[in-house]
Amino acid sequence: MEPDQIQSIFDRLIKLSPAERKTALESECGDDREVREQILELFAKHESGQAASSNEFQATLDSDSIRDRASGSHSDFQVATQDLDGRMDAQTSEYNVFKSGSVISKRFTLQKKIGEGGMGEVWVASQHEPVKRKVAIKLIKAGMDSRAVIARFEQERQALALMNHPNIARVLDGGMAPNGHPFFVMELVDGVPLNEFCDRERMSPRERLELFVPICQAIQHAHQKGIVHRDLKPANILVSLIDGRAVPKVIDFGVAKATGGKLTDQTISTQFGAIVGTLEYMSPEQAGSSGSDVDTRSDIYSLGVVLYELLTGLRPLDKKKLKAAGLAEMIRVIQEEDPSKPSTRLSTHDSLPSLAAMRRIDPRKLTALLRGELDWIVLKCMDKQRDRRYGTANGLARDIQRYLVQRYVLILG
Repeated sequence: MEPDQIQSIFDRLIKLSPAERKTALESECGDDREVREQILELFAKHESGQAASSNEFQATLDSDSIRDRASGSHSDFQVATQDLDGRMDAQTSEYNVFKSGSVISKRFTLQKKIGEGGMGEVWVASQHEPVKRKVAIKLIKAGMDSRAVIARFEQERQALALMNHPNIARVLDGGMAPNGHPFFVMELVDGVPLNEFCDRERMSPRERLELFVPICQAIQHAHQKGIVHRDLKPANILVSLIDGRAVPKVIDFGVAKATGGKLTDQTISTQFGAIVGTLEYMSPEQAGSSGSDVDTRSDIYSLGVVLYELLTGLRPLDKKKLKAAGLAEMIRVIQEEDPSKPSTRLSTHDSLPSLAAMRRIDPRKLTALLRGELDWIVLKCMDKQRDRRYGTANGLARDIQRYLVQRYVLILG
């Protein structure tokens, strides 16, 4: 669809009431996700006080604002359509805007916003009673009060409350914020994203593998509780130094899915055609559906992508190629194109010397180290056919542990 046609649709929708807009958007866009995203980008600019003139609209189309959501930034590629109700309703609703110094539930004082996703804000806060400590509070952000968003927010809180693992951020408390929306309190994880930590500490391949094992064990715990994360990536695995030891924590279960039963009493539906997660780390089945056909093996696939990047410093799918592609082409690549072996990809990459130096190893030794067992482990996680992947995260962890003690992984053809 041409830019002036999309601009014309936006001009018509902006004059309607929120309820009318949602119906009209469905009628205008049908199942064309790309057009829907472009229109929602215009609404986002309109909400933030930016004009949506024809010139600015063209600039939006020419920018990477939509595709950047797939690049692994903290805001993620949680496609705007899944929060359609909230973005439309935000035009006419009134909200309490949280700021530093705001008091929540009489015992938490907000200090600094440290994160923001599709539906929530995360703040560092001081807890005053019954104990004094620093905590992290997640709140529904201004403009996102639709039933679907509140239900998904409550789903995350319930998912975290089900789990008790040293490598998963814990829920400590919860309640209702002054604007009548739920909030929950988590332990404050003073860490940095997994890859950033490993590179900063110049960790060797062996040290990176040792750090990866408890991450697998944390995901195994979530799976045993019936929770699929659906958005595993380095930005959602924070690492802290505690008593001189690197400790990873899995965070952000905001798009988690229950494998059996419901996490809340509310019905949670996904907009037709919406994609949940971050494309560069997403399994083929997750990229090809609204998430209804996703199970624990999708997390195994994502763990494989994380491990690939952890060992090589590169992602299996070329970032530039993905960024230049449209959404449909990105999905096709994920579903149909097999990634190169980690050793092969690294051996032909211009950055091999610097990536090897970051891992305190000679370039030729690094590629030789990856060739064979580690190549096989990573690609087994990332098999397009999920029944050929590891059946459990513990199975993946055990093979890595076997490798670390110099036992050969059994390769079954």
